[in-house]
Parts: sequence; structure tokens; C-alpha cells
Amino acid sequence: MASLSMSAAGRAGWTPQQNKLFEQALAVHDRDTPDRWHNVARAVGGGKSADDVKRYYELLVHDIARIEAGKVAFPAYRSPCPGLGHN
Repeated sequence: MASLSMSAAGRAGWTPQQNKLFEQALAVHDRDTPDRWHNVARAVGGGKSADDVKRYYELLVHDIARIEAGKVAFPAYRSPCPGLGHN
């Protein structure tokens, strides 16, 4: 069974600009900020709700936990320069 992760359904509907705004908003609105998720949603824009941004955050936390637990294999990146890769 496939797990829900940022590489799957979690990224759908989020633009690179919204991702950047999300990161910036998290830096400003920490866990002690009243109405944190409403503030983050307002900063992200694009019709994202407080529930949308909170769910997105929870998916990121889940993915980080999986990476730290060694449950996510590193992708086999191709070298941008011929002769430098280990393919």
C-alpha cells in the first residue's frame, strides 16, 4: 500500500511560489503564535485554508520522520556533467 507523502498527493495543488511563502510563513509564525495556521494560510494565499496548510505541514513532518528512520531511499541522481557521475 502506498503511503501518503509529499512526493505523492501532498504536493498536488501547491506551486513553487506557495511552497516558498509557506516556508517563510513558518519562520515567522512559530508554534506559539496564536492562530498560527490561519496566519500561514493567509501568507500562502491561493485559496489555501488553515486546514490545508496544517495538513501540508503534518505531511512534511511525516516525510522527515521517514527519512530520518531510513525508510526513504535516496534517489539515483544523474550527474549534470559527463564523466563525473557514478552511473
